[in-house]
Amino acid sequence: MIQEVLVTTQSSDGVVHIAPMGIHLLEDQIIILPFRPSTTLNNILQSQSAVINYCDDVRIFAGCLTGRRDWPFLAAEKVTGHYLIAALSHKEVELQSIEDDETRPKLFCKTIHSVNHAPFQGFNRAQFAVLEAAILVSRLKMLPIEKIQSEIDYLSIGLTKTAGERELEAWGWLMDIIDQHKQELAQA
Repeated sequence: MIQEVLVTTQSSDGVVHIAPMGIHLLEDQIIILPFRPSTTLNNILQSQSAVINYCDDVRIFAGCLTGRRDWPFLAAEKVTGHYLIAALSHKEVELQSIEDDETRPKLFCKTIHSVNHAPFQGFNRAQFAVLEAAILVSRLKMLPIEKIQSEIDYLSIGLTKTAGERELEAWGWLMDIIDQHKQELAQA
């Protein structure tokens, strides 16, 4: 199973990094698959740890992909790192083993501390739309613009029916990036 989460890591000089990512769950292990090169990969290899943040504020997912990374954190309890104050829950994980790969190594981690901060109320269709749009933005250079636009057109249906202020704000950020990408393609 893949879960869309926010992975926070910390550099050796104390800088916190946040990345939206699909993690894999395999029995009692969490598998993190960062692409090379990446800050997340470098930080996990240095600190041997990460924090998995379960969050329903989709602005954070969209914000990470649009240059908005200034979200408040608190220090983790058992690992080197921090968790998002907006997290509904978080897991502090330690790196157990690595299956190396030139493009996307698999980092097998074990949960050593887990905290629930607030109940999860479920995602509405607008939150789902923003998460899917964020994934599309992360793949702008990999997918044809026609495919991206087709997906955005479909996702916007659910968005318009169920969005609140947070979802509309996050959607706007993502659409700005897609529009910028379209302009760059038109000029090329």
